Amino acid sequence: MNRPYARWLLRAASLLLCLLFWQLAANGHWDLGLVTFANVPTPLAVIQAAFGLGESGSLGRHLGSSLGRVFAGYGAALLIGVAPGLAIGRSKWAEDLLLPPLEVLRPIPAVAWIPLAILMFPSSELSMVFITFTGALFPILLNTVHGVEGVDRRLIASAKSLGAGRSAILLEVILPGAAPSIITGLAIGMGTSWFCLVTAEMIAGQYGIGYYTWASYTVQNYPDIVVGMLLIGVLGMGSSLLIKRLGGLFTPWHRPRGKA
Repeated sequence: MNRPYARWLLRAASLLLCLLFWQLAANGHWDLGLVTFANVPTPLAVIQAAFGLGESGSLGRHLGSSLGRVFAGYGAALLIGVAPGLAIGRSKWAEDLLLPPLEVLRPIPAVAWIPLAILMFPSSELSMVFITFTGALFPILLNTVHGVEGVDRRLIASAKSLGAGRSAILLEVILPGAAPSIITGLAIGMGTSWFCLVTAEMIAGQYGIGYYTWASYTVQNYPDIVVGMLLIGVLGMGSSLLIKRLGGLFTPWHRPRGKA
């Protein structure tokens, strides 16, 4: 069998096995000690809830709200995260000036930013975009720093010996060498953007997938909760894959190694 088809079949089989386990556990109300499936809805109930959401006419508004917030915050993080990352990776002065406060802010979880964001911004919409921005910023920034620091110094020395200036070294040596790590940071940042956005929407939103999931929980509508969770997973996975694909188009010289 053709190897690519075999891989897709294996992936499909993995998903089907997960669905089968879910169906058996939820339908049989399995109690595994630490985990119980007594109140978990079956896949069929979730599918029916998904169709109900689609027929209600609110799905488009929820998706549009979440996508707009994610890409606004993510775009700002991309613009603001890459440039300081390049500076920190190239300059000890920039590292000493910029990295300490960023390292203090980095471990703060998204939910802790929500009260301050509400105080700082005039609208809840801007506060949710800001929280999404904070989630994407640090993976992009730190992966950019690591990518720049990982560029072979012999390449930089060779470029200097050939008469290359600072801008030429940055554009033709540093950026191409750091690009794979930057793209990895962009993909991770997209995933954390969704995580942070959902947290914000649960508290401050009126529309969005996170708000829909939280509102379903408050009325104990369990199938709709799972629909929201799956939508978040699919959107996060799809947007991260999109970033990786686009990154692959811009870095044709780089091919991941290590997989048999």
